[in-house]
Amino acid sequence: MRTDILQLASDLAGRGEAFALATVVRREPPSSARVGDAAVVTADGEFRGWLGGSCTRPTVIREALAALGDEAPRLIGIVRDPDSASGARPGLTVFPMACHSGGSVEIYIEPLLPARRLLVFGVTPTARALARLAAVLGYRVEAVDPEASESLFPDAGRVVTDDASVEPPGSERDAARCFAVVATLGQRDEEAALAAVRLEPAYLGVVASRKRFGQIRETLAAGGATEEQLDRIANPAGLDIGAETPEEIALSILAEITRRGRARGPGRDRAPAATVGKTEQDPISAATVMDTRQDPTPAATTAETGGDQAGAVAVAETGEDQAGAGTPTATGQGAAAATVAATGQASAAVATVADTGQAPASAPATGRDPVCGMTVSASAASHHAEVRGRTWYFCCARCRAQFVAEPGKYTATAGAEA
Repeated sequence: MRTDILQLASDLAGRGEAFALATVVRREPPSSARVGDAAVVTADGEFRGWLGGSCTRPTVIREALAALGDEAPRLIGIVRDPDSASGARPGLTVFPMACHSGGSVEIYIEPLLPARRLLVFGVTPTARALARLAAVLGYRVEAVDPEASESLFPDAGRVVTDDASVEPPGSERDAARCFAVVATLGQRDEEAALAAVRLEPAYLGVVASRKRFGQIRETLAAGGATEEQLDRIANPAGLDIGAETPEEIALSILAEITRRGRARGPGRDRAPAATVGKTEQDPISAATVMDTRQDPTPAATTAETGGDQAGAVAVAETGEDQAGAGTPTATGQGAAAATVAATGQASAAVATVADTGQAPASAPATGRDPVCGMTVSASAASHHAEVRGRTWYFCCARCRAQFVAEPGKYTATAGAEA
């Protein structure tokens, strides 16, 4: 890779600008590209670098912008005969080579975006814990409060002592990567919440009891917040993990932000494409496979345990726990479950294979992977399948896929060993 491309990428990253780095990872003559050739594509579509003939440029720019849009890298092939299955592989998307000289080139495109931004309103222990943990996770933290200081927030990239001085997101992309949490806990709650609402971040959480948040909501509505803006506020903020200490509350909030980002980003569910109809589903051969994935069920709610999600600080300042007495803490954003079913050709000669995504309650302590022979903890195994009334456990998705394709091959061997 040329040093000028590296320098350009460094400059863009230093300025916090989004761009995609495209690198040649494979080529076939007579393509003029060489393995290691690279180019930078900026968010406005500017192309800098060399990836072979100019006929590859439109495809690379289009795919680079798509990668920036869904925040997902991709591997593309620009080939002479895209209809040929000889070069098709899972995860590779192919396009026709328009250059008259011919040849083929494969290019890896990686989107590089600025760090996610987290605005933390308040100087409470919860606010400070949130800033510390978010910085560890790579967020660009901004502490916002009249009493905020570098000594209170040593991990923050910026300290803002005036709500009006908070810089709003500069673009739709910036807004999608901007998150805010109001953890003032009785000190200027309404002022901070109103300032955060006006920024229209991708996520806004308020650490407060439901009763207290009802009062905050009324003030926000009187201050001009729309019903849609109010409905988007997460309260109680964070996933229900039974959090009590400021650090645990911070963890629950960042977990909720992470899960919302994963669910919202179109690139998260994007299966790598291939030109021969291959998908990322299990390779099913004469078997029916059901794969059910659900969000983890929250542990006991704050109201059920009598604990306080905001910790002792919230109780002392508000007189009640964040969830409110007798009120479950589930926010409604984290309870949705998604079910994915992949069905192949059923056959009477083979058994139905079911994968529920959860280990059966009666599972043994350990199991033996019938494909590779590794000992697997049944209670912690993420990959398993049931054949003829017996549950089999696997160390990874690849072993399970091989088993599902030919269950008889492995059950016979495992049965003989048993």
